[in-house]
Amino acid sequence: MERSVLIGGFGGQGVMVIGQLLSYTACETTDKYIVYFPSYGSEQRGGTANCYVTISDKPIGGPVKQRLDDVIVLNEPSLVKFEPRVKTGGLLFMNSSLISAAPVRDDIRVIQVPAGEIADELGNAKVANLVMTGAYIGYTEMLPAENVLATARKKLGAKRPWLNELNEKAFYRGMEAGKAVRNT
Repeated sequence: MERSVLIGGFGGQGVMVIGQLLSYTACETTDKYIVYFPSYGSEQRGGTANCYVTISDKPIGGPVKQRLDDVIVLNEPSLVKFEPRVKTGGLLFMNSSLISAAPVRDDIRVIQVPAGEIADELGNAKVANLVMTGAYIGYTEMLPAENVLATARKKLGAKRPWLNELNEKAFYRGMEAGKAVRNT
């Protein structure tokens, strides 16, 4: 098994957090090989940001693939830029709260997640990234959900333990959304 995912959005949307949660969880709770490759625009907050994560049972040959199994986009410019990178039959996860454009391809599976709306319902727009992480895990089941949450508590909750409950709610709401689409 080898699965590659690219996460794209603006700086400040938690793009790197999604990639790090996937990478740390795989590294610390499985015997898989992991590549995490971040890429920042010249401006941190508000500039472009994306990262690649590959998780595999075998050693990984190259850090970045041209055709990806999955792409998670948090904004419209990332949809335009990264949709072509999804391999035929791959998955495109979209934050439908911020993306009004429709994907142009019909040879991929599109999973629309209203991450911003869910985060707003929970009272904090900053947890939209955890909603998207939950949707990705809920749909793909790539990593055990409880392991991802344990990693989130460890990495995100160490400095801000009062956010653990909110982060967990956001993750579970995203997971429900991902599972609902998978089951249709």
